[in-house]
Amino acid sequence: MIKVLFLIPNLGHGGAEKVLVNLVNHMDWKKFQITVMALYDEGINRASLAQHIEYKACFKRSFTGVSHFLKLLSPEQLYRHLIHEHFDIVVSYLEGQTARIVSGCWDNAVKLVSWIHVEQHTAKNAARAFRSVKEMNQCYQKFDQTVCVSKFVMQDLLSIVSVKNCTVLYNTVESERIRTLADEAVKDVTFSKGECNICSVGTLKPSKGFDRLIRVHDRLRKDGFPVHTYILGEGPEEKKLKSLATFLGDEETISFLGYQTNPYKYVKKCDLMICSSFAEGFNTAATEALIVGTPVCTVEVSGMKEMLGENNEYGVVTENNEDALYLGVKSLLRDPKQLAYYKMKAIQRGKTFSTENTVEKVENMLTHIMDDNHD
Repeated sequence: MIKVLFLIPNLGHGGAEKVLVNLVNHMDWKKFQITVMALYDEGINRASLAQHIEYKACFKRSFTGVSHFLKLLSPEQLYRHLIHEHFDIVVSYLEGQTARIVSGCWDNAVKLVSWIHVEQHTAKNAARAFRSVKEMNQCYQKFDQTVCVSKFVMQDLLSIVSVKNCTVLYNTVESERIRTLADEAVKDVTFSKGECNICSVGTLKPSKGFDRLIRVHDRLRKDGFPVHTYILGEGPEEKKLKSLATFLGDEETISFLGYQTNPYKYVKKCDLMICSSFAEGFNTAATEALIVGTPVCTVEVSGMKEMLGENNEYGVVTENNEDALYLGVKSLLRDPKQLAYYKMKAIQRGKTFSTENTVEKVENMLTHIMDDNHD
C-alpha cells in the first residue's frame, strides 16, 4: 500500500480542485492510501470526496495577509508544522504556496511531486508565493517528479525554471457520470429553438475573460445573430459583469446561472461552448463540453490545440484576442453545416477523455516513483 498525500490550498469550485477530487475518488484504494489536505478548510468540493479518502485541513479559513505570514517561515519549518504524518509520496497539487511547503520535506525517503496547472509566463509570476526567484528555483529542484497538465504549460514552466523529470498528465474527468448528468431535464431555463444558445463555464474572475465574451455577444446581436448566452459560475467579477451586460442593453439575452453542481445538462442543450480566457491550464469545462457533444470555440490558451487539434480538427481555436474570437464565433453561426460538423467531431473527441485512462496514467507515474525508490 502506497501512502500518498495531496496538498492543495482549498477544495473550492475551481477546475483544479474538482479535477483532484475526480482523480483521488477513482484511484485504486487497494493500492493507494490517499489523504487530501487543504491549507484552508473551505470549498464546495469537500463534500464530493469519496468516503475512503481521508481529509484534513491546516487552517479553518484563509485570512488577509496569509501569503506574507507563510513567507515568515522557511519551507522546512512549514512542512514540520503542518505535515506530521509519514507518507511515501507527497504531492503539491497546485503551484505556489503548496509547492513551497512540500519542498521543505526533510525526509529523503519521501518522494515529492509538483503539479503545475497554469502558465506562469515569467519567473516573477512563478515566485509570488516564494521569498524570491532564487528560493523558488531551489524549491522546485527538490521535487522528484514534476507534472504539467498540458504540453503548453510544460514548455512555459521549462522556460522559467529547471526541474527534474517533467511530464504531461491530462486532467481526470468523470466521463460516464458527466454523460449521465447531461441527460437530466433542465427545468429552470427555457432554451428557444429560434435562438443560438451559447454557454461558458468558469469562476467569474478577470483571467476568465467573461467581459470579452459579453462584448462578443453584444457584437453578434448587433450583427443580427439571435444569440442567447448562458454564463455558469460565480466569483468576484459577478456584479461587474452583470453591470456590463446591462450597460450594453443585453441583460435579457445574457443569463447568469450561478454555480451549478450539474452544469452538464445546460451545456448539452447549448449549440456552442465558448472559452474567452486570457490564460488556462487545461480547460476542464471545454473537455466536459466535448464529452456531452457540444462544439467548442476558444481563444488559444494552454492545452486547447492539444484538445481540439493543431488545425481545428475537433473545434475552433482562434488567436487570443476579442476580435479573433468574435470572427471565429461569427463564422460558425453563419454556417449551420459547419456547426453540425463540429458537433459530430465533439462527440468523437469526447470519447478519448475516459476516466480510466487518465487515472491509470497517474497511478503508473506514482508507482514508478516508488519503484525507483527501491532500486
